[in-house]
Amino acid sequence: MHPFFIFVKCELGKAYDVAADLIEEVEGVSEVYSISGPFELLVKVYVEDEQDIGRYVNEQIHKLPNIKDTQTIITFNAFT
Repeated sequence: MHPFFIFVKCELGKAYDVAADLIEEVEGVSEVYSISGPFELLVKVYVEDEQDIGRYVNEQIHKLPNIKDTQTIITFNAFT
């Protein structure tokens, strides 16, 4: 499994609704954080190593209501 992160910008007043939709409806979403800054949410996602991340974001995340914008952060290595 490969982790990556998505910053999500929501319609005004809809961050909690979007967070609930991400957790309840999108397979692979492990955690959703409310954050400060230009985006309202930070989403941690796990996909299979061979899965196309761009297609995943387009088909699983962008289809949800009340999402205005996203920025995907692809991870390389986890240091522990």
